Amino acid sequence: MRYYLYGLILLLNLTAAHAGQFLQPNNLFPKVRIVTSHGDIEVELDRSRAPLSVNNFLSYVKHKRYNNTVFHRLEPEFVLQGGGYDANYKPIEELKPVFNESGNGLKNQFGTIAMARLNDPHSATSQFYFNLQDNPSLDPGRRWGYTVFGHISAGEEVIEKIRAIQTDTSVELGWPNVPVEQVLIKTVLLLPEQ
Repeated sequence: MRYYLYGLILLLNLTAAHAGQFLQPNNLFPKVRIVTSHGDIEVELDRSRAPLSVNNFLSYVKHKRYNNTVFHRLEPEFVLQGGGYDANYKPIEELKPVFNESGNGLKNQFGTIAMARLNDPHSATSQFYFNLQDNPSLDPGRRWGYTVFGHISAGEEVIEKIRAIQTDTSVELGWPNVPVEQVLIKTVLLLPEQ
């Protein structure tokens, strides 16, 4: 019985981790709407260049893990980062890390969406960021870069509105560059295929 339960749990984890590959599987450029407390941002994902990262992102969308999370880091001349913490700044449940696809030819340019990660190049899970300017230092060179997997297709004015929010170091969290006015990700919706 114990081995059966272990196998079932393993199967459920694998299914959750790979759920994104079953969403619009023949659509190389699925679109999502990120509904925030400051307006909606539409993003066109690029499964042709970053299939692992797109399917990973869509797995979080499918399981509603981005619902009621926050953009916890804002550097107006660098990046806007979210997807890792709920409105109380508690970490969300993560899936397995995804293999780094930064050598796919997509660049960390203004308006693109990319996977955040730790120093380990293959450590990206749920967190993503929007490039608020061209950031060539995040592209691969002699070392692994940060995987770009799409771009903003509508709602750039929402990004500009968020960019203007004041930030500070959170005494409670010990983090710099936290928006003083919380920017909530209410939900992320997969848009119908066109």
